[in-house]
Amino acid sequence: MDVGLALPQMTPDLDRDRLRAWCRAIDEGPFSSVSAGERIAFDNLDGFTLVTAAAALTDRVRVGFNVVVAPWHAPALLAKELASIDVLSGGRLDVAVGVGGREQDYRALGASTGNRFARLDAAVAELRRLWAGGTVVDDATVGPAPVQPGGPPILCSGTGPRSLARAARWADGLTHFTLSADPAEAARAFALADDAWRAAARTDEPRRVTGAFVVLGPDGASRLEAFARRYLDVFGTEVAAALAAGMTLSTPEALATFLDGLAATGCDEVV
Repeated sequence: MDVGLALPQMTPDLDRDRLRAWCRAIDEGPFSSVSAGERIAFDNLDGFTLVTAAAALTDRVRVGFNVVVAPWHAPALLAKELASIDVLSGGRLDVAVGVGGREQDYRALGASTGNRFARLDAAVAELRRLWAGGTVVDDATVGPAPVQPGGPPILCSGTGPRSLARAARWADGLTHFTLSADPAEAARAFALADDAWRAAARTDEPRRVTGAFVVLGPDGASRLEAFARRYLDVFGTEVAAALAAGMTLSTPEALATFLDGLAATGCDEVV
């Protein structure tokens, strides 16, 4: 099982020097990937900017998105942006796509949540078509072509049965996230993906990725709880407090137990 690291994107003190230090440590360490995601109505650096910077600041590890909220983006522009990062990274880009879990972000963009799952499916189909050289208008193509044949691997960030049934038509795997740090939760998501792949008559296996919040070092437990309260407050103060209080990955021992449990589930990578 590989271990990747997400950049501390949702913390308020991520600056140029800290980003460079993180990318250097990840690339020189035992890790497999460096990644970021998308939020709008929150005090965080932009995910596309961070992933592009990480591509320039690393040479070895995969670079990627924990989630791109596809319904926020025009597919032609998204195809160009992702292909550009694939070129600049030398073909190291991975992309997880989804519909997002925060209605507040849609409102901040003036974007509609209507038919967002169908729009996600259509966006992925259009990405694949454009990366294969399909035209967009007036016989013009959207370049550059990705370095990776067919484009970067695309994972589904939705882990419910219906989301995975749709994803089995177009995804290379799934990316799951656990707030409880329970390997059994990831195992259930992976089993649902296996079922969806079989139902779609796929002969390949889905790539299995999961993630969790981890804070190590001095006062790890209190720092983890404070971060989770702040980040999850969009769901309500009481909900955020309850979820934050249940987070346990703040010691090396707890993290080791979690990783051992995940490895037993057939997880390919944890972030």
